Amino acid sequence: MKQYLIFISVLLSLTVNGQDLEKRIYTATRITEPPVINGELNDKAWKQGEWGGDFWQYEPSEAAPVKQKTEFKLLYDDHSIYVAVKAYDTAPDSIVQRMTRRDDTDGDQLIVAFDSYFDQRTAFGFGVSAAGVKGDLIWTDDGMNEDETFDPIWYVKTGVFDWGWAAEMRIPLTQLRFSAAENQVWGLEIIREIYRHNETDFWQPIARNASGLVHNAGLLHGLSNIKPRTLFDLTPYGVAKIETYEGEEGNPWYDGSDIKATAGLDAKIGVTNNMILSLSLNPDFGQVEADPSEVNLTAFETYFREKRPFFIEGKNITSYNLGIGDGGVGNDNLFYSRRIGRRPSLSHDAEEGEFAWTPQFTPIIGAAKLTGKSAGGLSVGFIETVTSHVKTRIRNELTGETTYLTAVPLTNFAVGRIQQDLNGGKTIIGGMMTSTIRLLNEETENYFHKSATTGGIDFTQYFDEMNYIFQLRTVFSNVTGTEDAIARTQRSVIHNFRRPDAEYTEYDPARTSLSGFGGNLMTGKIGGNWQFLYLSAWKSPGLELNDIGYMQVADQYLGVGVINYNVYEPFSIFNSMYFGTNLIHLMDFGGHTNLAGISQSWSAHYKNLWSSFISAQLNSQETDNLLLRGGPAIIMPAQFYVGGGINSNSRKKLSAEVDFSLHKTFQDIRTSYDLSLELEYRPVNTLTISAEPEWSRTMNKMQYVTTASLTSGVYTPRYIFGAIDQKILSMSLRVDYNITPDLTIQYWGQPFFASGKYSDSDFKRITDPVADEMSGRYHTFTGSETSYSDGTYMIDENLDGMIDYNFGNPDFTVSEFLHNLVIRWEFLPGSTAYLVWSQTREYYSGDGLFDFGSQANYLFTDNKPHNVFLLKFSYRFGLR
Repeated sequence: MKQYLIFISVLLSLTVNGQDLEKRIYTATRITEPPVINGELNDKAWKQGEWGGDFWQYEPSEAAPVKQKTEFKLLYDDHSIYVAVKAYDTAPDSIVQRMTRRDDTDGDQLIVAFDSYFDQRTAFGFGVSAAGVKGDLIWTDDGMNEDETFDPIWYVKTGVFDWGWAAEMRIPLTQLRFSAAENQVWGLEIIREIYRHNETDFWQPIARNASGLVHNAGLLHGLSNIKPRTLFDLTPYGVAKIETYEGEEGNPWYDGSDIKATAGLDAKIGVTNNMILSLSLNPDFGQVEADPSEVNLTAFETYFREKRPFFIEGKNITSYNLGIGDGGVGNDNLFYSRRIGRRPSLSHDAEEGEFAWTPQFTPIIGAAKLTGKSAGGLSVGFIETVTSHVKTRIRNELTGETTYLTAVPLTNFAVGRIQQDLNGGKTIIGGMMTSTIRLLNEETENYFHKSATTGGIDFTQYFDEMNYIFQLRTVFSNVTGTEDAIARTQRSVIHNFRRPDAEYTEYDPARTSLSGFGGNLMTGKIGGNWQFLYLSAWKSPGLELNDIGYMQVADQYLGVGVINYNVYEPFSIFNSMYFGTNLIHLMDFGGHTNLAGISQSWSAHYKNLWSSFISAQLNSQETDNLLLRGGPAIIMPAQFYVGGGINSNSRKKLSAEVDFSLHKTFQDIRTSYDLSLELEYRPVNTLTISAEPEWSRTMNKMQYVTTASLTSGVYTPRYIFGAIDQKILSMSLRVDYNITPDLTIQYWGQPFFASGKYSDSDFKRITDPVADEMSGRYHTFTGSETSYSDGTYMIDENLDGMIDYNFGNPDFTVSEFLHNLVIRWEFLPGSTAYLVWSQTREYYSGDGLFDFGSQANYLFTDNKPHNVFLLKFSYRFGLR
C-alpha cells in the first residue's frame, strides 16, 4: 500500500515576518600591499581601515546582550577581498576546536557572507571553524535554500590566542560574481557561533521572524574600480584501480581480478565573471560513497541522493521540484541526475555453455555545465551530457564466438533552466526544458524511448514584504518510440492506462508517443509566527519524467492545507517550539477522492541543548489505484502513524539520538515499526565515531506477490497476495579522522540483514476489490487448492485436479556488507589525492529465515568479497 504520510513544517525557516531593523553600513578600505594569510593579523595592512563590531544576538535569546565581543575588518585590492575577524573570548581555553571535513564544520565558527550580485536573494558564504576547517556555501531564494556544494578556491588561516581566536581570509575576486560598476554596493553579513553557549550572533541585526535573510543583510560600501575577473582552471586527473572478486571459471571477462588505469580532465572556465562553464571528460567518481542497502517490495523506485561532485555542484540551479513534503512524492523533479551514468537497464542472460558480462555502470563520455547569474538577475543553468553505448558480451564456450548485445544505447541528456528576478526579487519568472535522445536500433527500440522531452514554466510572487507567497510551477512531457515501447510505458504501474475500472484513460497499443502535464502550487502566508499555506501537486496519467527526471506515480492530485505556529522566544525549559497541522486529500484524474487525512506534529529545542519531536497522522479508508499493479483499484482500511525522537546535546563528547515510528492499519491488516539509535563519540577533537543501528519489522497480510493467469490460454489475471513477516537489522558505522583541514581519513560501513517469510497458509487472490467488507475482497487459498514442489506453489482453483496457475516461493533472506575507506589529501587548493578501498559482500537465500548469527557467518566466511583499490590524483592549473 502506498503511504501518504506528509509532515510539512515551515518550509522557509527564515522567511517569516518581523520587525524592520536599520541597515548597517561598513566601508571597505583599498590597500596596495596585501597581508600574509597566517591567522596572526600582525601585518601592517591590518592597521588600515576601521574595525566593525557591535554584534547582535540572534539565538537563543534574540536581541539579548552577546556573551563575547566580535570585531571584523575588510580590505581589498584589484585581485582579492581580505577579511580579518577577532572573536574575543574571556575563556580562551573553552574555545571548541574540532577538526572535521570541509563543509561539516563543528565547534566555534564564523561565516562571512557577500551578496555581491546585490540582487538581495543570493549570498556567497565563506565560513571557517576555530580549527581552520572551511565551510563554504551559497544562499539562494533569499536564504530559503543552502547549497553547500559551492567549493571555491580561497585561503584562510586561524589562530587561538589569550584574548580569543582569529580568522584571516583571502577571497580571490574570481570566486565572486559582481557587476562592472565603478562603485560597488554589496550585501554583507558576519555570523559567529559561540559553540559552548549555543549562541549565534549577527553583525547586521536580523530578527528571527524576519522576512528573509539575504535582503535583510547589511551593506558593504567602499568597493571601487574593481573589475570582474574570469576563472580558468584545468584539473587533469589519473586513476589506477585494482578489483578482486569471486570470478566465474571460464569467463574471460569475470576471472576474479581486474587492473585498470584511466585519465580525464575537469575544467572550470569563466565565460564571463557571472557565468561558469564546467567541463568533465571521462569523469571518474570512484571515491564516492556507495548507496545504502535496502529491501524494496513496493512497485516504486527508491530515490537515492546524488553524491558525484560534478552533479551536486550548483544543483539548486537545475532543480525543478514538483513534489510536496519529504521523501516519496516529495522527490518528484524534472531533473534527477542519477539517471546519468546509472546501471545498465537492459539485461541479457547467458544460456547453458555461455558466459556473459555487462559493465556495472554506464560510462559518461563527457559532461558540460554552464551556470551563473547575470547582474540583471537572470539565472541560468545548462547541462549537456553524453553517455556511451554499453554492450553485454556473451561468449559461447564451445564455438569460441562472442556476441555483443546492447545493454544501454548511446544517449544524450540535456537540461536547461532559466529564472529572471524582477521587482527586487519579489517577482520571479522562469522555465526549464529537458531532452533525452537515444541512438536506437532494432535490438533496443522496443525497450527505450527514442526521445523524451519535458518542460515547464514557473512563477513566484511575494507580497507584503515577502510575508505572503504565490508560487506556481507547470510541466509537460512527451515521449516517443515504437508501439511496443510506448505500450510498455502505458502499462507500467506508474501510469496504469490498462486499469480496467479507469474510464478516464484509454490504453492504445498503437501509440508511438505519449504526452502529459502536471504542476504544483504553494500559496498562503509564510510570515509571522503563524503560517497558513495550501500546497498541491498534480500529475496527469500521461505525464512521464523518468528518462531524466524522477516521478513515482502519475494520475494523481495531492493537496495539503498547512497551519504552523512557531514560538521563538525562550520560556521555561524551552529555547523554541513548533506546532504543525496538515489536512491532506488525494484524488485521481477521474475525480475520485482516494484518501483524506490529518496530521499533527510538535518539536522543541530545550535550554539544555536537547531537542525532541513527535508526529502523528490519521488517514481515512483508501482507494488504492496502484496496489494491484495494473489491476483495478482496491479499498484498503484506514491507518494511523505515530513517530517521534529525542536528541541529546550534540556538543558533548558523547551524544545520542533515538527515533521510533509505528504504522498500523485498522482491521489488523498491516503493522510496521522502526527503531533507530544514533551514537556519536568524539574522544578527541580530530576523531569522530558514529554508529546508527536500526531495527524494523513489518507484518502485512496484504503484501502483493505477483499477477498470474489461468492456463486456459486467455489472459485472465489473478492478483496474488500473501502475509509476510519482514525483518531488517542494519547499522551504519562511520569514522572520521581529520588530521588537518586538508588531510582526512574517512570510513563508512554498513552491515545489513533482512528476511521476508510468507505464511504458507495465507496466500490469497483478489476477488472483489471494492466489496463492502475487507474479508469479501479476497479469497484465501485452501489446502485442497494449493500444492507445493521445488520452490513453486501450484493452484487448482476449481478443484478439477488440473493446475490452473502457479507462482514461485517469494521468501527471501538477504545479507550485505558495504564499506568505503577514503584517505583524502588536498595538497594544494583544488589539487587532491585519494586512496580508496571499497568492499561489497553479499549473501542470498530463499528460506526467509532471519538468523543474525548464521547470516553473518555466511556473509563473512562462505563467499569472497568484491574489493576495489583505487588511487586517484588530480592537479589544478589556475591559468587566470
